Amino acid sequence: MLARTTVERAVVMTGIGGQGIQLVAKLLAEAGIREGRQVMMFGIFMGMIRGGSSDSTVVLADDEIVSPPIVPEVWAVLAMHPEGLPKLAPKVRPGGALVRNATVVVKAPAWDGVLEVAVPATDLATALGQPLGASMVGLGALAAATGVVAVPSLVDALASVLPPHRQKHVASNRACLERGSDWIREHGLDGSVAAWG
Repeated sequence: MLARTTVERAVVMTGIGGQGIQLVAKLLAEAGIREGRQVMMFGIFMGMIRGGSSDSTVVLADDEIVSPPIVPEVWAVLAMHPEGLPKLAPKVRPGGALVRNATVVVKAPAWDGVLEVAVPATDLATALGQPLGASMVGLGALAAATGVVAVPSLVDALASVLPPHRQKHVASNRACLERGSDWIREHGLDGSVAAWG
């Protein structure tokens, strides 16, 4: 009998404080849990509330997670701001995806073998009347392009991850997630990189 190999997907969200990086990471983690995946999440951010560097890593796996707390390789990146991209370059491995907010991250890094999806997340969120929802648009696009989690799982998890004072924004965040997913489908990019076999 062959031993089963655990498939792990490390996803890094990078941006600056105020873009909702930690929130979308928490949402991705919660959606993964709801889909029966093993999940590990940790965030790194500067001491500033707004404008400082903000990164969060979510590791999703189909079995017990064997990665150490410091993730040596990255499968996918959601880039909402260019500041954190240079330090990720050594960790990014071929076969994954980079979903970048093309409104802000105007130039893609040259990462060999990585699918690059340039979604105008800020523009799409602004068109919905939700300029602060760009990270949700980006997360919806990432989910649709990779299948790392299903978009309905993200939508279902929204109410549980939004703090009480943000519960009134469930519907607008849902619209942003769905707009990111729709944009991927409209451009024929859905399932471009399959997260799971």
